[in-house]
Amino acid sequence: MGTTLVIITVGVGVAALISGIAFMFRGVDDSPIEDRLEFLTGTGTAGKKVAKAKEASLLAHAMNRERKSMIEEVVSKFLNLRRFLDQADLGILPAHFVMMSLALVVVGCIASKCAGVHLVLAPLIGFSLGSLPLVWCFIKRKRRFAAFQKQLPDALELIGRALRAGHSLAAGFKLVADETSPPLGKEFGRVYEEQNLGVPLDDALENMSNRIPNLDLRFFSTAVILQRQTGGDLAEILDKIGRLIRDRFRIWGQIQALTGEGRISGIVLLGLPPVLFAAIYYLNSDYIELLFVDPLGKKMLAVAIVLQLLGALVIKKIINIKV
Repeated sequence: MGTTLVIITVGVGVAALISGIAFMFRGVDDSPIEDRLEFLTGTGTAGKKVAKAKEASLLAHAMNRERKSMIEEVVSKFLNLRRFLDQADLGILPAHFVMMSLALVVVGCIASKCAGVHLVLAPLIGFSLGSLPLVWCFIKRKRRFAAFQKQLPDALELIGRALRAGHSLAAGFKLVADETSPPLGKEFGRVYEEQNLGVPLDDALENMSNRIPNLDLRFFSTAVILQRQTGGDLAEILDKIGRLIRDRFRIWGQIQALTGEGRISGIVLLGLPPVLFAAIYYLNSDYIELLFVDPLGKKMLAVAIVLQLLGALVIKKIINIKV
């Protein structure tokens, strides 16, 4: 009976994991704006007659996407998951992302139990496995922000040259969207499409600044908004912002070179205790069992984890110098 229950539980966990991965790679097919435009113009795969017949379903489908699910309502109290996934450019619905993480937690716990791992470590392994999608999303989000920041000086100079050539600001955004690779080209193209659809340019720039929390981009958005209200030479302002960003990159590179030794030392110091713990547990599990059974061992383990976290925060504070 116990073996049958374990097999059924493992099967359910694996099925949930496969479903979560399928939802992740499927993403969102069309945006609500594209659905409404296809309906209004009568274009798309279905044609004009099918579009008229499915008016109610199309609009209801778009409204359902804009409405938050129950899972997203709960998660939004701690994290704006929709914006977080949008910043990482994953194209996954928040509910699907949460379901995939929970499936990994269940699979991790069941696999640990089946492998004979200690009962205390099974939840830890499960939650570690379940946090992998969040960590992957965080890494992709960070890389996307770094790539955006590297592309920003060239984009500002391109807009400045377009303004000097007599083009409008919207044409400059279109030029950047066409000539620049993602993520910057995609974001500027989104701003251009939003203002073409009737969204004020100030609001479109504000939305982009919220999606990409970059200080230099905030300077650019503020400069454009002020120039539209008061006037001035926007091209010269963009050139100065571009030079400021390049100088900041140069100083940041020097800091990275000077703090390289500290960063490597921090990685070694933070990674050595968990690796040694895993190695000793594999070689002699009875020796480590005392930390989970003996009351003094539990206190020592808790103190070690707290000191490890404090050490990570101190090392990060030392080597993380803002420019």
